[in-house]
Amino acid sequence: MVLPVDPHLYATFLGVMAVMAATPGPANLFSVANGVKRGKAGALAGVLGMNAATLVWFGAAALGLGALVTAFPAAFRLVSIGGALYVAWLGVRALRGVFATAADPESATIRLGRSAVLDGFMVQIANPKAVLFFTAVLPPFLDVNRPAAPQLALFALATIGMDVITMSAYGLGGAALARRMAEPRFRRGFGLFTGVLLLLAALLIVSRL
Repeated sequence: MVLPVDPHLYATFLGVMAVMAATPGPANLFSVANGVKRGKAGALAGVLGMNAATLVWFGAAALGLGALVTAFPAAFRLVSIGGALYVAWLGVRALRGVFATAADPESATIRLGRSAVLDGFMVQIANPKAVLFFTAVLPPFLDVNRPAAPQLALFALATIGMDVITMSAYGLGGAALARRMAEPRFRRGFGLFTGVLLLLAALLIVSRL
């Protein structure tokens, strides 16, 4: 019986993926900020959006993403730049929500987009870490002598499974802090924290282009 993937390669992939998933990057930083703002349900909705984007990347990989990136590198760079600008805009909104109410800390707010799912999707679809993963990390684990679809399905299962665990952990950690958001001073401080965190995520996206 021929397995869809080589067991040794798959075990190695799991180790690499575990490290990549746990490493703080734009997606995990967004998860913290999103959890602080929206609580547990919003944090998990953001995770859903980010992993929907990961599925898009896997679909692109099945269609030959590596070849497309090589042929049209500028197009993918523009996608990442656009995503970085979106994340930066969210950070600016969060900071404006604090400074616009400087005279009235009772009403300080943290502002993200209207949809946690959409925000999460935009963060991950523009994440250079995802581009790096699908163009440099994943290809060496694919066996050209085996059908591609079953391999990609198993790699997708592992990738999304680990991302869900780590993103949820980051997001729920942020949500746990959200319980103190009823305190005006704490809420205002975390408005600043969220804005800086999102701007840092945007900077990380740009720095990896």
